[in-house]
Amino acid sequence: MSENLIGKTAVELSELYAAGDASPVEATQAVLDQIDKHNLTLNNFCLVDPEAALASARESEARWQSGVQLSPIDGVPTSIKDLTLTKGWPTMRGSRTSDPDAPMGEDAPATARLREAGAVLVGKTTTPEMGWKGVTDSPLTGITRNPWNPERTPGGSSGGASAATAAFMGPLHQASDAAGSIRIPAAFAGVFGHKPTFGLVPNYPLPPHIGSLANMGPMTRTVTDAATMLNVLAQPDFRDSMAAPAVAQDENYLNALEAGIDGVRIAYSPTLGENGWADDDVARAVKAAADVLADLGAIVEEVDPDIPAPRPIIDAIWTTADAWIVDQMPPEKRELMDPGLLAIAEEGRKVGVTELVNAHAGRVELGNAMARFHEIYDLLLTPQMPLEAFETGHDVPDGRDMSSWVDWSPFTYPFNLTMQPACSVPCGLGNARMPVAFQLVGRHWQDALVLRTARAYEKAKPFAAAPGYV
Repeated sequence: MSENLIGKTAVELSELYAAGDASPVEATQAVLDQIDKHNLTLNNFCLVDPEAALASARESEARWQSGVQLSPIDGVPTSIKDLTLTKGWPTMRGSRTSDPDAPMGEDAPATARLREAGAVLVGKTTTPEMGWKGVTDSPLTGITRNPWNPERTPGGSSGGASAATAAFMGPLHQASDAAGSIRIPAAFAGVFGHKPTFGLVPNYPLPPHIGSLANMGPMTRTVTDAATMLNVLAQPDFRDSMAAPAVAQDENYLNALEAGIDGVRIAYSPTLGENGWADDDVARAVKAAADVLADLGAIVEEVDPDIPAPRPIIDAIWTTADAWIVDQMPPEKRELMDPGLLAIAEEGRKVGVTELVNAHAGRVELGNAMARFHEIYDLLLTPQMPLEAFETGHDVPDGRDMSSWVDWSPFTYPFNLTMQPACSVPCGLGNARMPVAFQLVGRHWQDALVLRTARAYEKAKPFAAAPGYV
């Protein structure tokens, strides 16, 4: 096999399999070799199972040879985030409090749908403890690093997935997002990430402490691969009582992906009113991206949505959720936990009942305000991250007056609160030669339009790849 399979997308691999020009076994072995080559430096896989992956690949190869493949991603190497249940593998959640010998007999819906589609599961990617913050390091697995510069963070909490995507460790990566955990790392690592409308992708067990903030979604190198993966993930699962009805999950996200964006009304908001900010290099790149979309036929206007301040809302909800996590642990286990998680839990314990109820009331108001906004505008465009990826081993960048990861992620959590679809789209490099990205936010259930607009931009401005991996 002369082709470099590491550089192929899921769609390209499927075409090669169909033509008999490559096999799932060859592609899987290439990905396993890539992981073996780079994981020691990047530390983005916490579990790799070559034996199971190659066995799955051989089964897929037989299906392709007999013409009975299960789906377009049959035989495509895929990773699972280590917050997601996976049959036969422990789910450690980046925590020394987890039991590696706990029962491993059940797949989460996302894992089950990928397995049913024939995806080759190669391993599990790293996460901060319980997914609590926007960078990826934990007491259990240590520091995960960014393929663009190993001295920088790949973001979090799906930082292992973003590093794997950027380092060509397979085309498809399952990620999750409760306050930005798909979009933060996608932006920092220069890859594509989509947070679906809440409920589109079933989620079980739905984390009780964050409930309707939590979403499963794809992280990939291309928009087309993300749409292909979303077709698989957005299938019904009876275990999630809050999932969308099957009729809402029947859409094929590839159907209109290439249809263009003539007449799409996009509101470009550089700072989300007074709720966000961006470094100059990021702001310039995002403005240039908005101009590209206008050139492609969209109607782009610079305007801010009239929304209540989302920061007090997320502070109350997120800190009390973290307090709930810590309080579930026996006292003797708490000393094993991330000190930052313990500190934010302590802040959560100070939140009173009235303050928490006010936060949930504010969440309703925020959602209603965005619904009114979308009566006029199809999409909202903002910066994704206001800064480039900063040094590893820190929860906040040095030299800035910040105390929490939420300080440097003002554009992500508002749209978990509103449950809207949102994606992170790479749009160049900043002054430090690290990726920058813009965000597209759509109406509820308008995931197809969000993806179609991202794809239009990608066709005009193909995403850059981290150097040195292909």
